Amino acid sequence: MNKFYITTAIPYVNAKPHIGHALEFVQADVINRYHKIIGDETLFLSGGDENAIKNVRAAEKEEIPIQEFVDKNSKLFEELAEKLNVHFDVFQKGSDLRHHSSSQKLWELCFAENDIYKKEYSGLYCVGCELFYDKEELNEKGECFEHPGKKLDRVSEINYFFKLSKYQKKIKELIESDTLKIIPEERKNEALAFIDQGLKDISISRSSKRAKNWGVPVPNDSTQRLYVWFDALNIYQSGIGFGSLLQKDEKRYKKWWPADLHIIGKGILRFHAIFWPAFLLSAKLKLPKSIFVHGYLTVDGQKMSKTLGNVIDPIGLIDKYETDAIRYYLLRDISTFADGDFSEKRLKEIYNADLANGIGNLVARVAKLAEIVNYQQMQSVSKTYAHIIAIEEYSEALLEFRFNDALSFIWKKITLLDRFINNEKPWKLLKTKSQRLKTILDHAIDQIQEIAILLEPFLPETAEKIETQFKSPKISSGKPLFPRM
Repeated sequence: MNKFYITTAIPYVNAKPHIGHALEFVQADVINRYHKIIGDETLFLSGGDENAIKNVRAAEKEEIPIQEFVDKNSKLFEELAEKLNVHFDVFQKGSDLRHHSSSQKLWELCFAENDIYKKEYSGLYCVGCELFYDKEELNEKGECFEHPGKKLDRVSEINYFFKLSKYQKKIKELIESDTLKIIPEERKNEALAFIDQGLKDISISRSSKRAKNWGVPVPNDSTQRLYVWFDALNIYQSGIGFGSLLQKDEKRYKKWWPADLHIIGKGILRFHAIFWPAFLLSAKLKLPKSIFVHGYLTVDGQKMSKTLGNVIDPIGLIDKYETDAIRYYLLRDISTFADGDFSEKRLKEIYNADLANGIGNLVARVAKLAEIVNYQQMQSVSKTYAHIIAIEEYSEALLEFRFNDALSFIWKKITLLDRFINNEKPWKLLKTKSQRLKTILDHAIDQIQEIAILLEPFLPETAEKIETQFKSPKISSGKPLFPRM
């Protein structure tokens, strides 16, 4: 059995989750479920990025202790995953002391290679990105492209720096050769273009004063805290036992590391494709195998913004439309690799057209016909997972993260089966109970069972309902899968 270790990005917990977080959680869950189906032993990790300065400022604004603040918000991300039917094997919190010791271990390994040094520094800092920017990286107003309208902090302090420049050639070779595979190609080229500009050494600590003594202390220097990206990236390792003195944790780490796939948004590409490999190379640790980069979600054509008041709460949507409808919309209508636009109007259209009138109507028709004629099937679920894996168009789409193409393949089968039933008109044969009627129902039920299995990574609740309804010898009609709105 092959192992497959998959991670989402580690979300900042300075605010409650939005619809963009739901998109990434669901995408990762589909990949994880598919690898389970094909027989891999999987481990699925996420966590809370809790040690950022932005968390400190947000807690101060709410006038509550920082630990209480991050505990409250991290819990919201776990609850979102649960509502989306996404099940993490590990949810690693950045404030966990086991994570602290793990990140300090990573620091010590890099320090032992003489890749960390101390110097006085002055620069422009974006709290939103938790990153220093050079002036040439900013827009014409001197603002960060990720957070326009927000003024950067002018920071002058003594920090520890990491020799990122030392690893420029090696990282470029790893990316060019796909030893570290970046998907899609556009993001691979973006990472290479950033490297070609010349990598500069980066600050990897913050003064304890500026961090309000929050975060992971730098080993042997209480005046400094680890830079949040040095510590947060290490959640991918600390969550599986890196740096622990316990034998069981060491064994777990050796089993699962390196990660087979990091799933991230495009805004944090440089951290994962350049900073993270450099830290691991310095520490003489194995590198992740691949990085899948998705785009952003806009809302009705505009970037999500608290100022505009268009930040979409995914929990409210799930309560209104139910889990599988939200999963389907995000996976079918939102581009995997490019930016996508969220529209509740479009969500309703997709719901009625594809779910209520599509799979829902088809299942109801076939189940009702089978119930009327007291249909008795000789066996249940005639299609095995091995059969499904052999469907190249479907499997290749999933392995290449083309979720909408895999769903299109399923909906073609739904359309073909609908057309078959319309052409054969089995309702005209109900009184005869002829062999022809049985043949029609045999084919229809066989296809619905296959459709249910194909749906499992995408709409697990719906797939289970269909499989339950059609697995017994006697099939009965039931409640609509997706009542029309």
